[in-house]
Formats: sequence, C-alpha cells, structure tokens
Amino acid sequence: MTKITTLLFDLDGTLINTNELIISSFLHTLNHYFPEQFKREDVYAFMGPSLTETFTKLDEERAEEMMNHYRAFNIENHDALVTEFEGVFETIRTLKENGYKMAIVSTKLRDTVIKGLKLTNLYQFFDVIVGLDDVTHPKPDPEPLRKALEALGSKPEEAIMIGDNYHDIEGGQNTGTLTAGVAWSIKGREFLETFHPDYMLETMPDLLDILEIGETRK
Repeated sequence: MTKITTLLFDLDGTLINTNELIISSFLHTLNHYFPEQFKREDVYAFMGPSLTETFTKLDEERAEEMMNHYRAFNIENHDALVTEFEGVFETIRTLKENGYKMAIVSTKLRDTVIKGLKLTNLYQFFDVIVGLDDVTHPKPDPEPLRKALEALGSKPEEAIMIGDNYHDIEGGQNTGTLTAGVAWSIKGREFLETFHPDYMLETMPDLLDILEIGETRK
C-alpha cells in the first residue's frame, strides 16, 4: 500500500459543526420564497450539494436571488451558530506536526471557508483551500480534489478524502483517493456507508490510528 502523505478535508459537518447554521439559513430562505412548504428535516437533502445545484432545482429563475438571500443570512449569523467538533483541533494540529500535507475541498465559497477556519483557529494548519469559486465543477466531480492534490504536489493514491456527505466519498472515488466518512454526519452513518468509504471515523482522532500516528490524544 502506498504511504499516505496527504489529507483532503471537507469543511462543513466534517471539521466544523455548521449544521445549525446551514439548516437555519435554508429555512430562512425557503420560508421566504416558499412559505410553510418546508420543515427542518426536508432541509437535510440540501446539505452537501452546492447552493447553485440546490436552488436551481427548486426554482431556476430565482436561483441567484435565493442564493444571495441565503448567503446574507448565513454570513450575518455565522459566528453565533458555528461550533467545533470534539477532537478536531487537536487531531489537525497533530497531523500538521507530523508533516502531513492538508487541504480543504469544499462546495462553499472560499471566503466563507476561510471565515469558518479562522473562527475555529484551524486556518493556520491549511496551506491549500479549494472552494466553489475555484472550480468549474464541484464535488463529486474530481476537479476540486485534483486541484488540491496538484497544489500540494501529491498523487491521488497518496491521499484520503474525508467528509460527511456522499459528494466527498464519490469525489474521492472519482479521483482515485482513499475515502473516509465521518459517523457524526447529520445524514447518519448508515447513509454514508451505502457509498462504501474505505474508512468510517467515529471521532476525528480515529484518523490518527488509521495513519498509525503514535503520540496523539493530548
């Protein structure tokens, strides 16, 4: 087996807990454009794909307007609703200290990715960020993962794509990386397992065990 040198991370729902922010942003927008038609659980299906994909399917003519409405609310409420997942900071710090190359590959706009990373003090650990506005085709298309790997000077077989949604797993599979799902995904472990990731993380420090990094849980 080729030695793993590179880790590609999704952001939302994987490294930072933006679930409440995303759900609230969707409900705020949907209730404005489609009053009383959507409940909280209806929003889960929209989490993962790009906003363009989601809102275009709902109403192609008003998609841009809805995205702007969503993003305005999202930015305004970002810092109040975003929280950290347990063990993430310590794990990412340990990976950095052990020389792993790391990138964020997200379907969010780059500036919003950076906002979340800075809020949770993770920005210092990532040399490469690939956001929605950096690519033509978002995950699960291999373009964003290939772009991140190229920037890091890594090959697909040296990397693991880690994420909470099928876009991450299929994106890794389409690119030729190993894949890891996170059991804390809002869609549930069972949902992710149907896409056959190579690994399933119960907590983020499990990644250290997979990579056989000894000194870990500080």
